[in-house]
Amino acid sequence: MKDKMMQDRVSITRHGHVAHVEMIREDKMNALDKDMMEGLVEAAETLSQEDDVRAVVLSGRGKAFCAGLDVSNFASMMSGEKSKVETIPLTERTHGIANLFQKCSFAWHQLEVPVIAAAHNTCIGGGLQIYLGSDIRFAAPGTKFSIMEIKWGLIPDMGATPIMYHLARRDVINELTYTGRIFESEEAHQIGFVSHIAEDPFAAALEMAQTIASKNPDAIRASKKLLSRAPYLSEAEGLMMEAELQQAVIGTPNQIEAVMAEMEKRPAKFSDSKK
Repeated sequence: MKDKMMQDRVSITRHGHVAHVEMIREDKMNALDKDMMEGLVEAAETLSQEDDVRAVVLSGRGKAFCAGLDVSNFASMMSGEKSKVETIPLTERTHGIANLFQKCSFAWHQLEVPVIAAAHNTCIGGGLQIYLGSDIRFAAPGTKFSIMEIKWGLIPDMGATPIMYHLARRDVINELTYTGRIFESEEAHQIGFVSHIAEDPFAAALEMAQTIASKNPDAIRASKKLLSRAPYLSEAEGLMMEAELQQAVIGTPNQIEAVMAEMEKRPAKFSDSKK
């Protein structure tokens, strides 16, 4: 797959079996307008069709990861005009179980392969929700975070609320949502929003993604499915899903190759064809 551009807002580049999804609206600190949101969703949908993608790194180009919703939308509210964003129907399910806003975050949660986000400088509002949709999250020291929607008289509505409560304590999330206060990487790491703090979060994320991409892709996809669904299942359902997924992986050519490579102390050579 060659480098791809989505709506001039999002790019996809390849590093072997790892895809790098990058928000590229540098002049606006990657603020979210309709084109950016559609570009993110299109990128996730594109990668879902690529059998040889085994992991994804998500980042923002330029000064920030993402500065949240483009403030020009609020300026249009004051003038009485409706922006493109305001005309998007919220309750209409335009993207499966989600609307366009929600899909920006939930698409990364739904993607079959692990998504590793790398944030720097600013990751607020909708940007934070997109970040929380990933499986593993790196951040540079001092990166600023905020559940900022209350500043504009709104609630968080871009798909991360079903995910947040599995990352941090409810009272902490409540406080951050009600106040909209800014907090930095160190606190974000303590509460569970950030997995690792790194001076170069993209390099660290890419290194981890390449490690994941070297493992049995069938087992990685099955693991993501299990770990993504387990918090929402009963104990019986969770145990059954675990058994069903393991039964589907064990004894397959890629699983046997993983054993052989380990025994022979060599890099594994996996097939990327989906069963």
